[in-house]
Amino acid sequence: GRSSSRPPAPPAPPGPPVTPPRPRRRRRRVLRVGRVLLVLVLVVVLGGTGLLFYYDSKLDRIDALRPYAGRPADTPGSNWLIVGTDSRADLTAEQRAGLSTGDADGSRTDTIMLVHNPPDSGKATVVSIPRDLYVEIPGNGSLKINAAYNIGGPALLAQTVESVTGIHIDHYAEIGFGGFDTLVDSVGGVEMCIDQPLNDPKAGLRLSKGCHHLDGRQALGLVRTRAFPRADLERVVNQRKFLAALVKRATSPAVLLNPFRFFGFVDGAIDSLTVDERDHIWNLATLMFALRDPVTTTTPTGESEYTDDGLALPVTQQTEDFFAYLRAGRPIPEELLVDAG
Repeated sequence: GRSSSRPPAPPAPPGPPVTPPRPRRRRRRVLRVGRVLLVLVLVVVLGGTGLLFYYDSKLDRIDALRPYAGRPADTPGSNWLIVGTDSRADLTAEQRAGLSTGDADGSRTDTIMLVHNPPDSGKATVVSIPRDLYVEIPGNGSLKINAAYNIGGPALLAQTVESVTGIHIDHYAEIGFGGFDTLVDSVGGVEMCIDQPLNDPKAGLRLSKGCHHLDGRQALGLVRTRAFPRADLERVVNQRKFLAALVKRATSPAVLLNPFRFFGFVDGAIDSLTVDERDHIWNLATLMFALRDPVTTTTPTGESEYTDDGLALPVTQQTEDFFAYLRAGRPIPEELLVDAG
């Protein structure tokens, strides 16, 4: 009989390749790593912000830049008044002996500097104002400018500087003997080169000519000593050299990348400085980086002459011209730069 078997059906056409499902384990791992990185970023940002406001809250503030009738209006750029005083109020008897500061009471200004940050991207200018500059101190007649601080503290000194220069002071910073040596030691000391041997027992200083690595005690002696033929006029040059050396060291990788050095410096700066009540730690940071490569000079004056306040340095037409350039935010001509660096 006939066979009932049928021919086999043709094979089905091949379908698209089947992709195996991606393992969920890898996806979870990526998500977990992403979360960890996000948390780390938030910790750094929030931690940094927290530290910023923590240190800002620790700053010692005073009302140094008070309004008064006839105060100069805002002038181009940003202007700091930096003051170093011989206050010993925070020093113990042992510290006074170790730092050779003596026991004088009260506070006088050993250092008066005007720092002008121009309105453009040019270099900052650091101007030493000699403490013996003979000026009109508001309400007190003509005296050496360092008398202003002794009479009326930071506010009267700032007003006097503004009156003499016609420049609006935007920020104020002050440092006394107390904490100065600790600030220098916190960055591991500074490198300084001097042009002549220095021997000043009153300042506790004995250094040979050449380059030295100065600790805090030696640095304090250097910025205090007037044992030069030109006395204060040479001292202010060394003060500016020291400021540049300190800023260079504080902004070096050896300090910025070393948490122990960096936070030691920040702690030392916070403990040593007094600022205006409107100033903040970010203003100080801006100042520090502006001081890395500034133009440095001394206020031009006349030759020493006898006044009712003893030997003093008179204001001259060159003095007026010098501050007119700064007041306008313009570069100072070379012929007006004194002991420039």
